[in-house]
Amino acid sequence: MSKEVFPGRYTAEEKQDVVVFVIGMRVNKWWAIHKWLPVFAAMPGMIKELLINKSLGCLSMESFFGRTTLMIQYWRSTEDLLSYAHGEKHLTAWKNFNKRVGDNKAVGIYHETYIVPKDNSECIYGNMPKFGLSKALGHTPITSKSSTAKKRLRPNHQSKSEAST
Repeated sequence: MSKEVFPGRYTAEEKQDVVVFVIGMRVNKWWAIHKWLPVFAAMPGMIKELLINKSLGCLSMESFFGRTTLMIQYWRSTEDLLSYAHGEKHLTAWKNFNKRVGDNKAVGIYHETYIVPKDNSECIYGNMPKFGLSKALGHTPITSKSSTAKKRLRPNHQSKSEAST
């Protein structure tokens, strides 16, 4: 699948708060495929549901695979994320994990959640396809007003010493 590369420098349009959700699994024992494969196989159905049904609140996601898999999801709100966590597909996957794996050391799972108020992040993308926050919130060219990290972090996020000068 080819993604269009945008030459030049871009940043994300930060018009709204965003919830960043990091989720994944780690294969601790490769030979225990009967333990980790069902965990791995549970994710595609949820991903498909989130990509098809934008009303659930998942704005975008990025995936990385290896011994430790990593998915970064960008959500419209904490309420949307928590609502999905209590939905049928996720609860079924969670119950199956606890039933099949429980405290077995063959496979590990993790997640982290970050609530990012608008104008509280900074990003730059050079010669990249739409990615990360820019894919989730909007992709905009860097201008003279956003040419440095300091400018992209907005004046209301200066340190106390900067603000007093």
